[in-house]
Amino acid sequence: MASIEREGVQLHYTVTGSGPAIVLVHSFLASSAMWEAQIAALSREHKVITVDLRGHGASGPIEREISIYDLVDDVLAVLDAEGIERAAWAGLSIGGMISLRAALKAPERVTGLLLLDTHAGAERPLKKLRYHAMVLAARIFGIRPFLPQVLKLMFGRYTLTHNERLVEEWRNRLATVPFPTIARGVSALSRREALQSRLGDIKQPALVIVGKEDQALPPAYSRELAKLLPRASLIEIPRSGHLSALEQPEAVTGAMLTFLGELQSSPRSKAVAT
Repeated sequence: MASIEREGVQLHYTVTGSGPAIVLVHSFLASSAMWEAQIAALSREHKVITVDLRGHGASGPIEREISIYDLVDDVLAVLDAEGIERAAWAGLSIGGMISLRAALKAPERVTGLLLLDTHAGAERPLKKLRYHAMVLAARIFGIRPFLPQVLKLMFGRYTLTHNERLVEEWRNRLATVPFPTIARGVSALSRREALQSRLGDIKQPALVIVGKEDQALPPAYSRELAKLLPRASLIEIPRSGHLSALEQPEAVTGAMLTFLGELQSSPRSKAVAT
């Protein structure tokens, strides 16, 4: 694992394989470990970059209020350090929000988008209140009392019933997430702006993937996203909740590989960001 320093924060990342570049951006409270299955498959024909967002995985802590655009700049800094001018961006949940904003802020750096279980809209007021109440309680009691609720948001019914090993693995991972990551991450998510009116400006090809059992960001959000992006297609993954890349890795990875193959063979995609 390599690292760079940006704004005094160590950002850890990995580079695997060679070929056209794709950067994988993980979900809130996770790390680049969630992409293990995808890295193994994609790196056979692609250069795969994974980044631990600040406050997550092996990267340094979140020491100030941040926005999602700060995380965009973190990922761009990693690509700069590796001399990668253009890449496909794949992101799940907040990773998808980061990827969308990268396409708007630096379209010349983005060849295509793979948007998993994410949302182009602002956070709803009632959801903000619930999340901030959870943060206040977690400050006092820690995150452990809330893990059952969090796991029900992260995983679909099928996974909760049939994949106890995966659920327990991530229960243990979530229990170690530092409180500043929770508090400042929730703050960044709560303050994000709506992008629906700007999606028509994104000209890169996009694949929108969503678990049919996603409770955190239900499939309706992904359907809207795919409808508003000019060059998007939509795939709904059965027996999957919010963490589709973990819950149904074969289906998700297969969809990603098909999209990336089409992306590389499309002359228009090679010119769209220039």
